[in-house]
Amino acid sequence: MVMVWALSGLELKAQPPVPSSAPTAPSALKVLHLTFQAAETGFDPAKVSDYYSAVVISGIFDPLLTYDYLARPAHLIPNVSEALPTISADGKTYTLKIKQGIVFGQDPAFAGRARPLRAQDYLYSIKRFVDPKNRSPYAFLFLGKIVGLDALVSKAQKTGQFDYDAAVEGLQAPDPFTLSIKLTETDFNFSHVLAFPLVGAVAREVIERYGADSSAHPVGTGPYRLRQYLRSSKISLEKNPLFRTLRWEALPSTDIPDEAIRKSMQGKLLPAIDRIEISIMDEAQSRWLAFLRAETDMEYQLEELAPKFLTPTGELKSPFREQGIQLDRSVDPEISYLFFNTAETIGNQPNPIGGFTLPKIALRRAIAMAYDVQDQIAVIRKGQSVRAFYPIPPGVAGHQSQYRSSLSYNPALANALLDHFGYRRGADGYRSHPDGSALILEYASTPVERDRQFDELMKRSMDRIGLRLSIRKQRFSELLKLSSQCRLMMKQAAWIADYPDGDNFMQLLYGPHTGQSNAACYRSASFDRLYEQSRRLPDGAQRDLLYLQMTRQMEADTAWLLTDSRYRNVLLQPYVVGFKKHPVLTNEWIHMDIDRTRMKKAPAS
Repeated sequence: MVMVWALSGLELKAQPPVPSSAPTAPSALKVLHLTFQAAETGFDPAKVSDYYSAVVISGIFDPLLTYDYLARPAHLIPNVSEALPTISADGKTYTLKIKQGIVFGQDPAFAGRARPLRAQDYLYSIKRFVDPKNRSPYAFLFLGKIVGLDALVSKAQKTGQFDYDAAVEGLQAPDPFTLSIKLTETDFNFSHVLAFPLVGAVAREVIERYGADSSAHPVGTGPYRLRQYLRSSKISLEKNPLFRTLRWEALPSTDIPDEAIRKSMQGKLLPAIDRIEISIMDEAQSRWLAFLRAETDMEYQLEELAPKFLTPTGELKSPFREQGIQLDRSVDPEISYLFFNTAETIGNQPNPIGGFTLPKIALRRAIAMAYDVQDQIAVIRKGQSVRAFYPIPPGVAGHQSQYRSSLSYNPALANALLDHFGYRRGADGYRSHPDGSALILEYASTPVERDRQFDELMKRSMDRIGLRLSIRKQRFSELLKLSSQCRLMMKQAAWIADYPDGDNFMQLLYGPHTGQSNAACYRSASFDRLYEQSRRLPDGAQRDLLYLQMTRQMEADTAWLLTDSRYRNVLLQPYVVGFKKHPVLTNEWIHMDIDRTRMKKAPAS
């Protein structure tokens, strides 16, 4: 059956996979070399929350919907579904038809058989997000939203066993290629969840075969499959030979860069790149040197080193332009923030900054007011970010550009606030609790050079107001785990849009998401009530007003200090073509190619 994936200015035509007549010679392979600045945590979609794992997952698994690659702002299009969902008038029922002829990649779990993609695979995958054993950071996408699903979760919590065969009223497959999702409340924004890359279909046979090691055995219907995996070191992907054939047939565009992409990619079979090789490099200097030696083909995590290749106005310096190096520059749809653990205890110990008494709120507020965000932008980011005032970033529905935070940098006022609430300085200049007991703050970060700069900034900030600071150094993956357990006191964090809607950001502060995405372990009855009202509304003025009230409540309680949103400066070697940074999609590989005729260019030096 012929299927069409229509994009604004781009059309991809899909047919059943065409078997290769002979393997490609290694020397003829097109290989894209990348780096991650932090290690992945695994490739089981229901068990991860970090950006780096999600990048790999998005190349292996297929969500029902996706986003137009070229259109700005981003908008939804079908992926493995035949069309966008049919939504009932009350916004509670979503019905989709899956394209026929799509199959999973090869794996021993299928006993040598071609395994077709079915509607039940998506229903099974959704259930895995809420299975208590998986402790999914993204359970919030479905908990409280699907008719009958929470009851199944409650039963699993009592019995210790999730019944995947139990019927759920809100998850139905009337035939092998149709699925129906019935929501508990009106939600006209749920389509974004169905486009989230982690909500791709997994096969039950694969999960049951590999069990606890499912994170190392991803098998999907997407363009790539895992070829080699050395944890926290190397990740190698290769074309999925059973991937449906897609051919890029771009339409004319009025955007000059888009027209260049069209000319370079017109008519090509996708994916055009045979392999993706990913290395983990913690330090920016190592990534920079690798790019200069043309050992990597694209690099986008060099904010600390931006003055080496960017002019003060954000343009690529002429020596690099002359060598054909390309720059794609944009502000990510993300927020960076310093979160405060608002829980009263950490483990079984009292939390010095937790709780909602006035002295504890004053302490958190003083910390926030003493932290110099502009110093972070100028010194650590090297000017490669913009100040964030609102918890929903630009380019995402619900952003309010005129908003200004009440948590402004003011060390003098912060000191006065601490004095007022009885945090007295001792002979050493450091403050104690109002009851006279020792007060020590703990700030968590990773053992890399960039975070050492954050440590120093945090230490200087706390010294300004007489607060003693202890630095806790652990690996990124370990800190993620501790954060989900509410066992970190303070930490820098960032959240990039999973989908371009404000709900994706405001849910980070929703009380029931503690242990999932709510790193501040923030529980406010007022905030939660407003958030629950906002979920029933489409994007618009009424919902925006609720978001404004929620932001003010969060600031009054001081669960976060919003800091900045980073520029994404993507450097590409001269031979990399077809790249355009998408505001939501994390994986542009399927739309890209390597032009061998340009590889004669000498690498940058």
